[in-house]
Amino acid sequence: MEALTTSTFAVSIAEIGDKTQLLALVLACRFKKPVPIIAGIFLATIINHALAGSVGVWLQDWLDPRWLRWLLAASFFAMAVWMMIPDKPDDEDNRFYRLGPFVATFVLFFIAEIGDKTQIATTLLAARFVDDFWWVVAGTTLGMMIANLPAVLIGHKGAGRIPMHWVHGISALIFLALGISTLWWPW
Repeated sequence: MEALTTSTFAVSIAEIGDKTQLLALVLACRFKKPVPIIAGIFLATIINHALAGSVGVWLQDWLDPRWLRWLLAASFFAMAVWMMIPDKPDDEDNRFYRLGPFVATFVLFFIAEIGDKTQIATTLLAARFVDDFWWVVAGTTLGMMIANLPAVLIGHKGAGRIPMHWVHGISALIFLALGISTLWWPW
């Protein structure tokens, strides 16, 4: 359960204010059809995070455990620093909007998650909790849904009320704690 709860908590906090959450807001305002948007987010996330988690498992199998521990800790520390840099919405490609809410959401979310903080976090968490691969994927997907469902359902109405510097600071602290715990506790 540690893999599930850690993955859910880390990604749900890290996703707040992330470009994919901003994309969810844009899609919700554009299409005004929450069910296909939520389904597109879910499918894109679970496929993307399963692939990212597979890379994490491969890294864990490929690297010597001592090197992996240091690499993971350094990566978690780098994620803590990265969390302090707020995301800005990218210019969305309007041609995808013609595909309808589900397909547009699936394609745009899948592409937006490539190299994103939450995808990298999924890779790191899967390497850390290699025996609990599916719990990590479930947790990171759940974390994405926890953060993005309100964005889709509420839309742009409350987005300006969230103190983003607090969210980014809390996310940085979570990844800092993950880095310390990776170094401190035995695997």
